[in-house]
Amino acid sequence: MSTRRDRVSHLLKEAVSEIIQRELKDPRLGFITVTDAEISADLRHAKVFVSVMGSVEQRADSLGVLRNAEHFVRQTLGKHWTMKVLPEISFVLDNSVDHGIRILELLEQIKQDEQGKPS
Repeated sequence: MSTRRDRVSHLLKEAVSEIIQRELKDPRLGFITVTDAEISADLRHAKVFVSVMGSVEQRADSLGVLRNAEHFVRQTLGKHWTMKVLPEISFVLDNSVDHGIRILELLEQIKQDEQGKPS
């Protein structure tokens, strides 16, 4: 990735996180963390990865709220950014935290199984 794309991705991640925290007031939003942002080579499209704490239903609700707010988030960015073209934003659920937790659980289970075996 180019240096400019890296900078824009990093700034986008921080800005979207702040917008979600301060501007979106929907009660269906759960505890959301912006984990990453990827931007296309032409800087016209961006994927913002989010992690949502809660049940599967709460995650789906929160992701639905975010997807409905994509235009609002882009507009809010436009008020503060001076880019020639603002990227179209799409929110994507990031399951990497869940995968990491599952791996840790499996490793702990293996460790306990090995400690329980007679030598």
